[in-house]
Amino acid sequence: MLDAAFMRRWMSATAAAVDREASRLTDLDSAIGDADHGANLQRGFRAVTAVLDKEAPDTPGAVLALAGRQLISTVGGASGPLYGTLLRRTGKALGEAAEVSREQLAEALGAGVTAVAQLGGAAAGDKTMLDALLPAVEALGESFAAAAEAAGGGALATVPLIARKGRASYLGERSVGHQDPGATSSALLIGALAEAAA
Repeated sequence: MLDAAFMRRWMSATAAAVDREASRLTDLDSAIGDADHGANLQRGFRAVTAVLDKEAPDTPGAVLALAGRQLISTVGGASGPLYGTLLRRTGKALGEAAEVSREQLAEALGAGVTAVAQLGGAAAGDKTMLDALLPAVEALGESFAAAAEAAGGGALATVPLIARKGRASYLGERSVGHQDPGATSSALLIGALAEAAA
């Protein structure tokens, strides 16, 4: 079963992964976006780990809801609201339970991903973070490792796509051949989940 400490581990592992990959995320974003994705997420997840150290919520849902609120208030651009919504809605779906199963987390994360899709107006194949998150949620029913693999594969699969949403969509055909930075950072988030579980 997964408790509040597990969710804090997940957020710490995500912050570490974003720290490691920040310049790569920014490089990807400079090709088809604003060149600020890495720095924005780095600032956001550092703030998340700081607030979780200070407040230490005692349920899995409360940890994720607080993390989501922190991202929304700290991160500029689209990624703050999108990642913030993902984590807040996932936390809300987990409710007040002191412990949750992997299957319950998969269901709650699915609710979070749906909220992101509604907020951004995006769907699978639009070359966004959803291309990593949707397959990850499906595979999370099977295992944490399968979810990480599915998210990584989903991020890679954005390379040949034409961006239909977000800043990259302004480029039209020129967005082809570039990996989507949001899908890439989403794969880091799911990879960190698998790392926390291991």
